[in-house]
Amino acid sequence: MPISAAQRAALITASALLLTAGTAGCSDGSRKTAPPASNGPTGLDRLAAQKLEWAPCLPPNEAEGGGPAPSPLPGGGSWECTYLSAPLDYAKPDGGTVDLALIRAKARDQSHRIGSLIFNFGGPGGSGVSGLPSFAGDFESLRSRYDLVSFDPRGVGRSKPVECLSDAELDAYYALDFTPDDAAEQKTLSDAQARYAAACQKNSGTQLPYVGTENAARDMDLMRRVLGDSTFHYFGISYGTELGGVYAHLFPHNVGRAVFDAVVDPKAGVVGGGLGQARGFQLALDNFAQDCLNRGDQCVLPGSSVAEIERFVTDLLASLDKKPIPGIGSRQLTETQATNGIAQSLYSKEFWPYLEQGLDEADGGNGALLLALSDSMNGRDQNGAYSNLQAANAAINCVDYKERYTLDQARAKLPEFRKASPVFGDYMGWGIASCAHWPVPGTWQHPDVSAPGSAPILVIGNTGDPATPYEGARSMVNALGPGVGVELTYKGQGHGAYNSGNACVKTTTDAYLLDGRVPKSGTVCS
Repeated sequence: MPISAAQRAALITASALLLTAGTAGCSDGSRKTAPPASNGPTGLDRLAAQKLEWAPCLPPNEAEGGGPAPSPLPGGGSWECTYLSAPLDYAKPDGGTVDLALIRAKARDQSHRIGSLIFNFGGPGGSGVSGLPSFAGDFESLRSRYDLVSFDPRGVGRSKPVECLSDAELDAYYALDFTPDDAAEQKTLSDAQARYAAACQKNSGTQLPYVGTENAARDMDLMRRVLGDSTFHYFGISYGTELGGVYAHLFPHNVGRAVFDAVVDPKAGVVGGGLGQARGFQLALDNFAQDCLNRGDQCVLPGSSVAEIERFVTDLLASLDKKPIPGIGSRQLTETQATNGIAQSLYSKEFWPYLEQGLDEADGGNGALLLALSDSMNGRDQNGAYSNLQAANAAINCVDYKERYTLDQARAKLPEFRKASPVFGDYMGWGIASCAHWPVPGTWQHPDVSAPGSAPILVIGNTGDPATPYEGARSMVNALGPGVGVELTYKGQGHGAYNSGNACVKTTTDAYLLDGRVPKSGTVCS
């Protein structure tokens, strides 16, 4: 299946939506009206009284991933952007502040408006200001009665982004071998991770202790107050489900109608989360291989069984480990980048044809397509500029989680990871040591999402989700507590369910959000 240069560009854009959701942005000039003077309310009450000044949105900046300004809303209307001031440290609400970028599309029917529906599209590190316009069509039914609102969490995009390495340094960093085979390669990786962490500390050290999920959850409650909503209506996807769970724990009595889609297992921790993703991506690869076999001679990959196709993949990766192949321009495709590209294409069944083509081309010595997919995962555009997606991802994860596994400790766990996935096990196993050199201590072993007294929360699990395996939905329901989590199962493929095109999931979710009709827990859509 030949692919043109234009199609490759479209692939990078569309594929990036799955992880970074970035095609639109917020005006640098959109500001809020200053909060009342110091002789008025103090602390959070003072910040809650700030008045937002909304203005037209401009194209996203480099940290948000670049791209055009948001298109007009379906049926007319314009996106609006602004900034909201939040405490840098909630323990000192009268101290320094951080400005958070917001975007909004007003409800079509203002006379029957429910309130604001706040979105987080995951990552952590994804820009909501660029993400929400990207998915506008998927959520248009909800705009009938909600103002659709999203934001760049602290440390992300326009919200004082975490900065680490330069673009050229990131090119070199992502070309490294992240699955070392010997002591020398392990030292090379450890030294590189130490330099990365040191660069983050040098360029963003002041804010690193404050970019965690708990502060982001508190930001959302401040947002609720400033937007004038008595209850908090929310749609969280992927990491956004963890953020939503932490919010529900902190503010259970403020929860209105909330949806968690593509659910992170709140009890997994660093190792459990890595193993879950290894199994999830392995399952998605199994399903991809079976689909290829089902197409008979149309499948260009060698092998007459799922095992044989996956052996072809592991052999290709082993070959790239020994000798990278030409990629894009002067850049080569390495084993790590190929693994990254394979994982990126498994986020959605729509991109399985590109995975098949990319594997076939790489087997023939052309690594361009798999490298383009890897670039998308890492937030690199065609001009070599990186968004701050991965820098923010590292900063948020490392301040959230206490574990500081060394590479030696990660190596000891490789057999367990290889059992979970012969293709992704090494990559995920070594990955648990990514915070080893981080300069800021972590917060928890796992987040507390128990939310007694909360209104019902719709929790949607997808049986074929590679990044947030299906089991995470049941774990979230149990952790939220009795009478809170309402489980909805989607028997499908890809990361997330609401935007999968499944009519049952969309109808059930819309009925809950728009009309308050809570489905029976255990409902299944296929």
